[in-house]
Amino acid sequence: MTVLERLRPDHAPALLAFEQENRAYFAASIPDRGDDFFAGFAARHAELLAEQEAGMHHFHVWADGEGAVLGRVNLVGVADGSAELGYRVAERAAGQGLATSGVRRMCALAFAEYGLTALRAKTTVDNAGSRRVLDRAGFVAAGAITLMGKPGLRFTRDLADPRS
Repeated sequence: MTVLERLRPDHAPALLAFEQENRAYFAASIPDRGDDFFAGFAARHAELLAEQEAGMHHFHVWADGEGAVLGRVNLVGVADGSAELGYRVAERAAGQGLATSGVRRMCALAFAEYGLTALRAKTTVDNAGSRRVLDRAGFVAAGAITLMGKPGLRFTRDLADPRS
């Protein structure tokens, strides 16, 4: 059973393991975080927790019940009742509905707990899995962009609309 948990200091070891184990998998579809991310992970984790405490962002992990991280889902750039949604799932958990259920849960949390009324997201056109997740979670395409030098799409979700 997976649980969506707000990021805490004690998640650091499992989150670092998750990022290291899935580095090549993630780099196949999104920019690599780079060696500095891993070398300075402890300091960056502390910074993220401070930014979360200040209300700038809301970070979450999907935990498997045994302490392993299977994914992340984040709301970044919280301002004016909205934020940008981002997520990633471990290779071993891909294709099992974790992203869809987690994004849906995050939409509910964003509205009920964080008082947000809208979310934004983006992905490359060739990332069919991510586009399916966003569609299933009620996001609608809001325009074309260039993302990582590739054609991409912006998406939005009105959290106050009961139809989405």
